[in-house]
Amino acid sequence: MGKEAARDEMIVITEKSKAFFHNNVDFCVGTGRMGLALTQEYMDQLKLVQEEIGFQHIRGHGLFCDDMAIYQEYEEDGAKKAEYNFTYLDRVMDAYRSVGISPFLELGFMPYKMARGTQTLFYWKGNTTPPADYDAWCRMVQALLRHLMERYGADEVVTWPIEVWNEPNLPGFWENADMQEYFKLFHKTFEAIKAVDKRFQVGGPAICGVKDEEWLRAFLEYCRDNKLAIDSVTRHHYTIDLPDEVGHYSYSKLIPAKDGFANLQTSRDIIDSFAEYKGLPMHITEFNTSYTPKGVIHDTNLNAAAIALQLSRLGDVNESYSYWTFGDVFEEAGVPFTPFHGGFGLVADGCIPKPTFWTFVFFKKLKEGGGECVYKDDNMVLMKREDGSFRGVAWNIVEHAANSSEVRKLKFSLPAGGGYCLLTKTVDEKTCNPLKVWHDLGEPASLSKEQRKLLVEAAKPLIRTKRKEAEDGQLKVKLTLERNAVVYFEVQPGEVTPDRGYHYDRTVSG
Repeated sequence: MGKEAARDEMIVITEKSKAFFHNNVDFCVGTGRMGLALTQEYMDQLKLVQEEIGFQHIRGHGLFCDDMAIYQEYEEDGAKKAEYNFTYLDRVMDAYRSVGISPFLELGFMPYKMARGTQTLFYWKGNTTPPADYDAWCRMVQALLRHLMERYGADEVVTWPIEVWNEPNLPGFWENADMQEYFKLFHKTFEAIKAVDKRFQVGGPAICGVKDEEWLRAFLEYCRDNKLAIDSVTRHHYTIDLPDEVGHYSYSKLIPAKDGFANLQTSRDIIDSFAEYKGLPMHITEFNTSYTPKGVIHDTNLNAAAIALQLSRLGDVNESYSYWTFGDVFEEAGVPFTPFHGGFGLVADGCIPKPTFWTFVFFKKLKEGGGECVYKDDNMVLMKREDGSFRGVAWNIVEHAANSSEVRKLKFSLPAGGGYCLLTKTVDEKTCNPLKVWHDLGEPASLSKEQRKLLVEAAKPLIRTKRKEAEDGQLKVKLTLERNAVVYFEVQPGEVTPDRGYHYDRTVSG
């Protein structure tokens, strides 16, 4: 990793330059509860995300909630018996596969008829209590997995990661945040899954940042003492202070990024302190800036720049990291009132890409064509491809009043010779800011066809190109980043090869 460059300092890249960058940007993305996949707008947003980014997996709550209708009961000879209805499950899985994505199976929440208690969470009332009968729970999990294997093939389905429950360290997500009860759930579920097929990759405890160190140590101690060969550790990662709640919305400030990364390093160190689990993959199965679906920061260019820094560093100690979420079809706090409402999604209602959408598109582009990272700091990642070209993403986080201006200029030189094309795609508050356009239109709660079309146009990066020539074996590049900009750039070698008689300069000079 490169040393942080001072402003206006020239960053010199040599043939020997190298930096560590584990880019797993497209491994997984989050979603609203699974039942929402039965709606058209949800699938329209997911299709857009898959066309431009192409995630491998999708993770969300509600697999066993009653709107999915999987768990059913009937009476026979005076006794209650269970049966399973996979009609909606098949529709959702078929829809996912149609856009090239597979589930990261989060097992939860509790079907009402199976639940021990009545505690629920969210607008859609997901039950967050333990099962009244653990054997019934395990039989349901096994029936689901066997059905999926029969329908989609065992060799494929065993590659779908599995996580047991969600944030059991919070009393809202798991009754009383009962640690020992969660360990019981995990233990029995883990053994039930492995009894179906040992190849399944099963992880937990899916904790967030409340008593996370205490929970993680206790979880690993339990697994060690009970000889559970877990396949991964999962946790969540959000990067704001406590929000200020006003009406339908939440306003918050970012915590220092270094503090969040230090917290993740602590989790990594705890895992590695256990001889049985040293080096075990750690998956961040949720991350974002704000942890509330009404966090106004999500719709801003600041969010796009802050997430760029996260994407550059989350691979340092984690195998994967799943953005929460791909789209704004999401109902935890109720049905949103307006298209821009602080939703988690990369895409606003109406299939309008937010600035952060392009951050993911840009980081996905860094994976194309192979190559290696030659420079990384807290403002830029630079890749050298196998064909000798360079690709990078640069960003400029400015978290203060909107009427201020703070421009960052990045200068770097590349080992090169001959002619090049410099391509830039810029997302900043001036060039790609659909939130501002929506505000200037009067913040309409319901978009007309023309307003939606305008917002989609306003949500596109600014593309620029420029011819450059290397001098003395070096190609010098300068990038100007406005406040909260995210800029994707390519430096492609190649000379101009005009057709006979064609003169570009004469053409454009008039």
